[in-house]
Amino acid sequence: MNIAAIYRYPVKGLSAEPLGRVTLAPGDCLPHDRRFAIALPSTRFDPEHPEWLSKTHFVMLMRDEALARLHTGFDAASGELTIADESGIVLRARITEPEGCRQVSAFLADFLGNFPVEGVGRGLRVVEAPGHAFADARRKPNATTDKYVSLINLASIAALEELVETPVAPLRFRANVYVEGMPAWSEHDWIGSQIALGGARVRIIAAITRCAATQVNPATAERDLDIVGALQRGFGHNLMGVYGEVVEGGDIAVGDALVVGKSV
Repeated sequence: MNIAAIYRYPVKGLSAEPLGRVTLAPGDCLPHDRRFAIALPSTRFDPEHPEWLSKTHFVMLMRDEALARLHTGFDAASGELTIADESGIVLRARITEPEGCRQVSAFLADFLGNFPVEGVGRGLRVVEAPGHAFADARRKPNATTDKYVSLINLASIAALEELVETPVAPLRFRANVYVEGMPAWSEHDWIGSQIALGGARVRIIAAITRCAATQVNPATAERDLDIVGALQRGFGHNLMGVYGEVVEGGDIAVGDALVVGKSV
């Protein structure tokens, strides 16, 4: 069993960034994962006192599938966010600075204005708070933190592909770590156990419930598969992947081993 791929998502709802390796810290998510979000005009978020808000308060693929037409990259050293479409780079802005936030917000408002959805448009704003991650999941009752690493078993995706008789892009599920070398759905047996993931240890705390965002093809931005319906029909659940909290930090890299430990 080993790590097949690693991704982070610096801006909630925008594209994935592949990583060859990354250092995990106890009680934290991947560095810069979901660090920023694009809040709707109606969203109240206080960066001085950040609290979890559901994805409906931000631009998101579940509602705004056109976001999948954009490809983004974040340089943590400079704070620069690059946004590209099929024509090439359309914006470079320092999202860590007020003027860069304004530029990103204005661009996305104009872009999404071509695909109008009620409540999404002028008045979008970039939000960030030190130490806060805009994760979809609330803090789990059996967890010690609200920052998780999400893992998906590629064999479970393969089982879904066999059911729907068409390829299913793993990035539909927007996970951090994709793993291989174990039977389909065996990841659900890890809940309550620790796994060694490269040089880190992660406690698996819950399965991930899936939503309509998985309908969106990350390559075409089209809603072309009812993933949730297929999971329910074929497997009796709407789960794909698991959440884990980092209990011992360390480096992880593509190709590193995954070893399941004892229940905790």
